[in-house]
Amino acid sequence: MRIHVATDHAGLEFSRTVREHVASLGHEVHDHGPVDYDPLDDYPAFCINAARAVARDHEQGVEALGIVFGGSGNGEQIAANKVQGIRAALVWSDATATLAREHNDANVIAIGARQHSVEEVLRFIDVFISTPFPGDERHARRIAQVGEYESTGAIAGHGIV
Repeated sequence: MRIHVATDHAGLEFSRTVREHVASLGHEVHDHGPVDYDPLDDYPAFCINAARAVARDHEQGVEALGIVFGGSGNGEQIAANKVQGIRAALVWSDATATLAREHNDANVIAIGARQHSVEEVLRFIDVFISTPFPGDERHARRIAQVGEYESTGAIAGHGIV
């Protein structure tokens, strides 16, 4: 599987460790930055580039997921979710990593690098990558509604005001 990784200065060390770990599992890792530590860098472009790469891979039939990091993971999740076709979930536990895949078919996770130990982060990522989307009808229906709204601004049969 192809894994796209991005961060800001707060997650740079985690990002290096994560890239090495994910590669050791046999995945193809693509780093979307940053390369060097800059305490004033801006995460949106890094995270959006990673999310765009995940979306592009999906469009081309390539199995791919994304992992974005920051101090809390919140801004990184928001940035990734601005990319059409991306469902980025903030993960802070094994359960949220599992549910992000099982219920939301999340294709990007955001993690707060200042919130967790290295061991926790690697475990969350392993859970996320190894959990398939089972495709339950109710979850697929809800995901389709979000996608419909994303592309049309409406959800057929549901009042959006």
